[in-house]
Amino acid sequence: MKFSRRDIMLGVGALLGAPAFVRRAEASPFVEASFPQRGQIVSGMQATVTRIATSEPLVALTFDDGPHPSLTPQLLDILRAYEVSATFYVIGNRVAQLPQLAARIAAEGHEIGNHTWSHPSLFGHSDAALLDQVDRTSHAVINATGRMPVTLRPPYGNMHPRQRLMLHQARGIPTVLWSVDPEDWRRPGSTVVTNRILSMSHPGDVVLAHDIHGPTIRAMPGTIEGLRARGFRFVTVSELIGWPRWDRRRLRTVASAS
Repeated sequence: MKFSRRDIMLGVGALLGAPAFVRRAEASPFVEASFPQRGQIVSGMQATVTRIATSEPLVALTFDDGPHPSLTPQLLDILRAYEVSATFYVIGNRVAQLPQLAARIAAEGHEIGNHTWSHPSLFGHSDAALLDQVDRTSHAVINATGRMPVTLRPPYGNMHPRQRLMLHQARGIPTVLWSVDPEDWRRPGSTVVTNRILSMSHPGDVVLAHDIHGPTIRAMPGTIEGLRARGFRFVTVSELIGWPRWDRRRLRTVASAS
């Protein structure tokens, strides 16, 4: 059964997990000593982030489904002009087609997350098929940027709690959903997108948007200015969770750590 985006907004708290990257052929797990061990995460809900409980005026802008060959560069120009860092949940086959654009996203201080290889609903996928979607995307991102994604956003938010726990146990990757959805995918217009984000955002929120829709890109200057006027500071998903910035983390293989 399919669920709408709002059906899967479950309001779960944050977690801290060890990131992992596994190539399709051989495992190369990564650990970071300051994070809890995977065994401390015992349910799929614990392995899920929708927002962070905080009194600090922090918000994470996230953009799904890119990179887009013309719209993503426009968004990057806007973010650079406003000195805002965001998180891009990329589709693996698009990264493989546009590796230089993925490299630009990373080079300009943004975080890249995993949004699967071909954007399927993961409901009904076997564990092996799900991991293949994740691993192929991680491989494409690390080839383009030298870094691997450390969080996953499932397409449409469709991922059972059991699958979320399996992913965290197998790869150390938490599932990141969202708490603010302007439904920009319905293309309501840039003004509506801006107004919805401004009216719904609170400290600790994860904002869902898409860098494949022109009105969303045009909504960003007003959105950024409006949130800043309310005192918000923009952070990446890793920073919101409390991890080091994605572009500054020193990851090491288990083999080299032993």
